[in-house]
Amino acid sequence: MSDKKNHSNNRKKDLLSKEVEHIDITSFDARKIVTSMEKMSFVSRETANAAKIYSEMIRDKDCTIFLTLAGSTSAAGCMHVYRDLVKYNMVDAIVATGASIIDMDFFEALGFKHYQGSQYQDDAELRNNYIDRIYDTYIDEDELQMCDKTIGEIADKLEPKSYTSREFIREIGKYLKTNAKKKDSLIEVAYDNNVPIFCPAFTDSSAGFGLVMHQERNPKNHITIDSVREFRELTEIKIKSKGSGLFMIGGGVPKNFIQDTVICAELLGKNVDMHKYAIQITVADSRDGACSSSTLKEASSWGKVDITKEQMVFAEATSVLPLIASDAYHKGEWKNRERKNFSKIF
Repeated sequence: MSDKKNHSNNRKKDLLSKEVEHIDITSFDARKIVTSMEKMSFVSRETANAAKIYSEMIRDKDCTIFLTLAGSTSAAGCMHVYRDLVKYNMVDAIVATGASIIDMDFFEALGFKHYQGSQYQDDAELRNNYIDRIYDTYIDEDELQMCDKTIGEIADKLEPKSYTSREFIREIGKYLKTNAKKKDSLIEVAYDNNVPIFCPAFTDSSAGFGLVMHQERNPKNHITIDSVREFRELTEIKIKSKGSGLFMIGGGVPKNFIQDTVICAELLGKNVDMHKYAIQITVADSRDGACSSSTLKEASSWGKVDITKEQMVFAEATSVLPLIASDAYHKGEWKNRERKNFSKIF
């Protein structure tokens, strides 16, 4: 039996041997590529136009920039892109899936890694070795469960009451200040720069497992997540913003949640404008009536997004996002922006 386990452990080490390295947008200047793409067609021109709109958002002093994250681009090597957008003041608030923030960013802050693998690997063998697969990327399930447990332990130490995901993620940021194995995670940099992170479907992630364990241990006195108050908080940011722009990776709940703030503010009797700028990078199709929560033009019919400065980029995000982000970083217009510090308003 022990021989079999040793063999399995050796195989696991082989499968988890090549770490995913996160791309560094500061190390290369994409401006010439993006400028050249303006003169092309198809996704190249869409990408160049998206970069142009993003630059306009950064230049617009009244514009609050919301970054929305869905999908697994953080695990695939874009984690430091998002961190640097916060670090260099190109993002004011984040709306994400729980997986992007907890299973990927917090997971790596604890010292764990994502690994390059293959989409053709035998999944039964991966399961036998306790390895989870995201397309061609691997995660050690043992480590992921340690991530779950750490979330539960953080919750155990908090005052038992209701928290928004933003409040809870801020507590995680506080925890990482003294406990991070990998410094400068997205959560920690956002904490340092008063950039709030919202995860409207927070429990659909490692956070959910950790909080269930926390509630199981503390049946009478436990924390819970208040997603309604969170919607109010996010709407409050929209109300306090003179203008706003969306930089959306994927679609789904984060995309719909941020777009809905316009309607919510209206229902509260506040006079707010539609989101003035909008970029979405997605591979989703619109023929099923969704495009992972509607095309941007469709969203304008709901009064959510203005259609004068919008661009759909139909591409897999890891291929074009680093170009757009590097272009914005090297233009340097972020140096003239004042930080919004929205975490301080709550």
